[in-house]
Amino acid sequence: MIVIVTRWLVITVAIILASILIPGIRIDSLPTAVIAAGILGLINIFIKPILIILTLPLNIITLGLFSFIINAFLLKIVAWFVTGFEVNGFLAAVLGALVISLVNWLANRFIVRTKTRPPRPNSPNRPNRQDNPDYIDLQQKGNGKWE
Repeated sequence: MIVIVTRWLVITVAIILASILIPGIRIDSLPTAVIAAGILGLINIFIKPILIILTLPLNIITLGLFSFIINAFLLKIVAWFVTGFEVNGFLAAVLGALVISLVNWLANRFIVRTKTRPPRPNSPNRPNRQDNPDYIDLQQKGNGKWE
């Protein structure tokens, strides 16, 4: 649940930042940005994968750059649904999608995801002892050999 709220807040901040940086994007209020972020998240979950699959050959030819066009199209759809959120022109939508993607990428780089590794089962040829670690600490001795 915390991950969903965090991603929602990141998308909200990204939309606000896009409205500040790009003259063709306008937001009336903070609740409008929160609603737009929620709808953009839902559209990204349900509609974007279908569009990516349908445009896969074009996406491969453009080396993935067509994804920005898809993101711009989805941003225009969100602006159509949410009153108080305007995206004027397709260039503003592309630049806004670029800003939102960049902010999401940066946020995902800094949000730490801890993954726990499941314990390894005991194998028959390896005893279950604490003095048998998974690594060997080697040190170089005076004679040039590693021990």
